Formats: sequence, structure tokens, C-alpha cells
Amino acid sequence: MQINKSYFWDFLSNILKTDSPSGYTKKVMQLIEQQALALGYTFEYTHKGNGVITVDGIDSSKTIGLSAHVDTLGAMIRSISSSGAIKFSLVGGPIVPTLDSEYCTLYTREGESFTGTFISNAAAMHVHKESSTLPRTPENMEVRLDAVVKSKDDVLKLGLQVGDFICIDPKTTLVNDFVKSRFLDDKASVACIFGVLEYLSTHDIKPQYTTKVVISSYEEVGHGAAHIPNDIEELLAVDMGCIGEDLSCTEYDVSICAKDSSGPYDYDFTSKLMTLAKANSLKYAVDIYPYYGSDVSAALRAGNNLKGALIGPGVHASHGMERTHYQALENTMQLVYHYIISK
Repeated sequence: MQINKSYFWDFLSNILKTDSPSGYTKKVMQLIEQQALALGYTFEYTHKGNGVITVDGIDSSKTIGLSAHVDTLGAMIRSISSSGAIKFSLVGGPIVPTLDSEYCTLYTREGESFTGTFISNAAAMHVHKESSTLPRTPENMEVRLDAVVKSKDDVLKLGLQVGDFICIDPKTTLVNDFVKSRFLDDKASVACIFGVLEYLSTHDIKPQYTTKVVISSYEEVGHGAAHIPNDIEELLAVDMGCIGEDLSCTEYDVSICAKDSSGPYDYDFTSKLMTLAKANSLKYAVDIYPYYGSDVSAALRAGNNLKGALIGPGVHASHGMERTHYQALENTMQLVYHYIISK
């Protein structure tokens, strides 16, 4: 399979630059819907806002599923102080110290937007003795709004209020086949799936079985794929692979996860993926992730009757400033392709 690399990079860049913290994914889902329809596939929304893309297979007697999540980490306005400072509540689990001095965009319920910066309450070295030592926690930080606001009323007059979303600047950069960005978890995997879909569409190739792609919108808060089409018999979550400690995955591998915090993934399904990776000379790693859960985890906890497995590109520094290499993305796309065309 020869991936259209230009299509892949363009798609990945577009979705990375489209703000989409859990619960605020309509804009990015519209981009995904447009791409799915342009490739000739059907697209429908679930009531909770997930997207389901259906790809007809050679054999319609069985339905398999792929899942990847387009929601990201972020924050919401928790309160507004009398001086107009904005306190925030986290959406998902970003590494809070990495937010210090990061740019962000705040969206009102009416669709207006304002820029700002996450800063420490002891932000000035020339003023605060504890500027370098104060723990970076939500309690010790605020968002500095790029607007003339001197009071809570000034902020409210802009249309901003408690519960409005605060979206972190992903700082997406492509260099030497590396992509550096926040939220490669899991937009890199969404792009991998679309890289495969574009290849299938362009070359008029059908997967072996009817394939439903679930693009979930609440994975980072635990219930992304809790509800999926009930005809899916096995679900492959495509999500980031972890790097560090005693793990073998690198930024150049496709990760095959044997077990995470939700327990072991299906033994036979995982073994099949390992066999396919080896048979097709893919660079892969098998690891266990103790502080991890996936869309398959959510689907199984919700009582769905299916086999589940987990793969994804190796991503460094998850939930912080992440990075991966095209080799990991290519290996992931190849494994997804060989899985969906296999019996």
C-alpha cells in the first residue's frame, strides 16, 4: 500500500489546528464528515456527537470496527475573579506544568473568540520570590485574557462566562518527517485511518468485511466509544503508543498494546495483529500500558459484546508537547490496512 503522503499531512495539519476539547468537537467533526463524504463513504452522527463512517466490504456477513478519537484535552472557565482574572477547570488530563505560558483561545456560547495565556499566579521573576518554585496547578494559575478587562463585569460584557471552553494552542510543526504538536493523541490516529480510507477510495479497494469507523468525541473523559453500532463484532482502537520507562515502543513503531489499565486485550485478536505486522515487515512493538485506557476499554465497560484490540503510532511525551515520526504513522497505516483486508 502506497499512502498519499501529501493528503495525509494536509489532513493531519487541518484537524490538529481545529480546536476540539472533549465536548466541543462540532467544528472538527464537520471537517471529518466532509472528508468522508468526499471519499465516497457514508457518514452519520450518533446522539452524543460521535461520527460513524461505513465502508462496504467484500463480505457483508460480518462487521468489524475501527475507532479513533478526535477530542482533545483542554479547559473550561471555572470562575472569574473580581479583578477579571479567569480561573480554569481541566477537561481531561493535560500535564498542568506544561500549560504555563501557553497560548489559548476562549470561545463564547455565541461563537465569539478571544485569545489568552495560561500563567502562574507568581508569573514575574522581578516581583514574586516564588516565581520559579510555585507549583503549577490550576489553583495557582489563571488565564490572562488579551482584552482590556479590569473587573468581572468587563469579562462578562465580552460574552465570556463560566462553562465556556478554553482551547490550548497545539503549536503544530512539521520538520524532517517529525510532527511536533499537542493532541497527536489522538488526531494522529484519526489521520492514519483517513490515510487508509483515501487509499481504498482512490484504488477502488474494499475491505474484507463491512467496516465501520467510529470517530469518538469523549474519549479523553472516559466514555468515547461506550456506545457503538451493535453489529460490530470486533473493534480495533487506533490510539497513541506510549514511550518511556521499560517500554519498547519508539517514535518509529506501531505499538500493539497487550494490556492497559482496563485489563488484557483479546488474545487472539492481538496475536493476529502481531502476525500481520511481522508478515508485512512492519516495525512494531508490543507493550503494556498501566496508566492508559482506550475506546475499546469504554466499549467493553459499557457492555458491548465484542473482541477488542489496541494499536497506534508511538508518541513521545503524551499529554504534553507530543512528537512522533512519519515512520510510526506509516507503520500504523500499513497495519490497519492489512487488518481490514484480511480474513
